[in-house]
Amino acid sequence: MSKGAPKTPAWWFGDAAVPWWAQLLAPVYAGVTGLRRRLYRGGLLRQRRTDVPVIVIGNLAAGGAGKTPLTIAVVQKLRDAGWRPGVASRGYGRKDEGTARWVTAETSPEEGGDEPVLVARRLAVPVRVDRDRAAAARALAEAGCDIVVCDDGLQHYRLARDIEIEVVDGARRYGNARLLPAGPLREPVERGRCCDFRVVNLGHGGGEVGTGFGEWPMQLNARAAVPIAGGRPRALASYIGIRVHAVAGIGNPQRFFDMLRALGVGVVPHAFADHHAYRVEDLQFGNDLPVLMTEKDAVKCAPFADARCFSIPVDAELPAAFWVALLDRLARLR
Repeated sequence: MSKGAPKTPAWWFGDAAVPWWAQLLAPVYAGVTGLRRRLYRGGLLRQRRTDVPVIVIGNLAAGGAGKTPLTIAVVQKLRDAGWRPGVASRGYGRKDEGTARWVTAETSPEEGGDEPVLVARRLAVPVRVDRDRAAAARALAEAGCDIVVCDDGLQHYRLARDIEIEVVDGARRYGNARLLPAGPLREPVERGRCCDFRVVNLGHGGGEVGTGFGEWPMQLNARAAVPIAGGRPRALASYIGIRVHAVAGIGNPQRFFDMLRALGVGVVPHAFADHHAYRVEDLQFGNDLPVLMTEKDAVKCAPFADARCFSIPVDAELPAAFWVALLDRLARLR
């Protein structure tokens, strides 16, 4: 694993004992977040509403669950159904986070954030980054969008929402089901019951992971390796039996490594912290093996990527019934 690999506490998703200090801090965190939630729901803190429907896609557990691939899939379906969607995001990790800005395919990840830039390049729809997601939603509506999709922000209660979609990592689920820092949860598991949809990310092919009652399965499919420095894509199957350097700076890097291994690729893993700011040295591994990385990492490595480096785009696939249910709910709002 690389030097910058994220260090998830062993007790969050494993059998390690929760340290005493984490047990003491968890009730404090629960009290503060619970009070804030009640103040918004009770109307003592005012939510900001836009003139168009708002869909919030988020998760309860810290770390990646697959929100951005689902956001891309939702926006594509909305556009196909005749909506004019826009995407609101905080743009975590960008410099000068206090400044709201529009993000386009030409925006650098340093200015727009890696995930918003990825969305803008994949979809060519209006993308607005702002710490205040309610202000971002209003800006999108004023720009002509008739629906706003918020990538992350389940806990950003200032933004009033019409539909909530919770995304769950199918393998790790809620870990030990305890609140931060004793566990990975930002809010109690029961909070998910308030969401309109629960999507479970099964990763590539699903494996032995399944879904429960009222849950919608999502699979992430990768079929091609796209040269970051330019050129024709290669079939991902062409790497079967070949050793590669696999680079992932996402919430759960292991998911990317497991996906490649399931396809028969020989993986030398290099995990970095989520939203890692890459440098040329990070991709110097002492040999000329191919370097395969997530699409989110590729947008940051593009300025110095060479012919060894390939991006692996993934597409989220969900049952047709999920899209029928979502679009039916939106038709009633319309």
